Amino acid sequence: MAISRKTFVKSLAAATLLLPVGIKAVLGKGNKSENKNTGISNKSYSWKMVTTWPPNFPILDEGCKLFASLVEEMSGGRMEIRVFGGGELVPALEIFDAVRNGSAEIGHGSAYYWAGKSPAASFFATVPFGMNAQQVSSWINAGDGLALWQELYANFGLIPLPAGNTGVQMGGWFNKEINTISDLQGLKMRIPGLGGAVLAKAGGSPILLAGGELYTGLERGIIDATEWLSPFHDSLMGFDEIAKYYYTPGWHEPGTNLEIILNKEKFEELPNDLQVIIKAAASYSGTWLHAQMEAKNAVAYEELLKKGVEIRTFPPEVLSELRKLTKEVIKELVDKDPFTKRVYSSYASFQQKANKYSQIAEKAFYDNLQDNLS
Repeated sequence: MAISRKTFVKSLAAATLLLPVGIKAVLGKGNKSENKNTGISNKSYSWKMVTTWPPNFPILDEGCKLFASLVEEMSGGRMEIRVFGGGELVPALEIFDAVRNGSAEIGHGSAYYWAGKSPAASFFATVPFGMNAQQVSSWINAGDGLALWQELYANFGLIPLPAGNTGVQMGGWFNKEINTISDLQGLKMRIPGLGGAVLAKAGGSPILLAGGELYTGLERGIIDATEWLSPFHDSLMGFDEIAKYYYTPGWHEPGTNLEIILNKEKFEELPNDLQVIIKAAASYSGTWLHAQMEAKNAVAYEELLKKGVEIRTFPPEVLSELRKLTKEVIKELVDKDPFTKRVYSSYASFQQKANKYSQIAEKAFYDNLQDNLS
């Protein structure tokens, strides 16, 4: 079914990320009977999942609903998870606390939203000039990443699970050319997380706006530029109608890891088979989500080209300066917090090895071998 920009933005506005509202606690109920012969509990569970994504948000909200349906099917109906988009049960940026205090048992978002809880959180989402999707997934699943992530979230009574990746994002929409680093001075741009801190060091003004406000913000000059996601979602927002230049690459978000967060106490009360089912569903739905992003972005990119959208590449000099500023931002973080220093040490060490190998593997393939076989 086609989605119009008006309908898409309306759903974003209804689920604004910035306005706090009260949290409604709804308790799950279930049958407490147990089958003694099989050792598998017959108890049923009704859980709530709160997300940072607006209701019916393409791909991301769909991924949450796929996760919930997989859990229900694999559990034979013993576990039902009801998905609430941002603002439906709790404000989008309050889901961390909602799961932490038990108002909801499970959440879906990205760790950089919780950098206010710990600066280390950003490294489990994305880092400017950091690792791409497959590299950060390898660090989490085959390196120290998951153990460090679990250690951090245990302090809040939570358990994290990786749940997909948006891939390399675009650099954003601008109404002015970016030719030198000085072009960022005074630039009012919607950009979150560590990327926003880097922009501020470059003399720009990072501004937080809810998704539903971005189109009018650009149109009315409240902001000069905005990043959002990638061609598919950006096209739905209609940014090509009001911004002249679409820049690449997304230096600020080279591979944004998404997460499922679980209330630790509630999760550990589940029988073992349901715990395994939740982990398996998170993995499958995360793979589905990343695949959808890649597929739909490729189609949307072609459509933008047909519309005549001017796609620019940030000049090497600009990227070089932004990389230097990123190092300064990260140094300030690790100097202030010992745990963040531990996380960054692990992250940077893994990235160094991954980058060295990618030079003779991925990069060599892109530079020399990739071709259209049709």
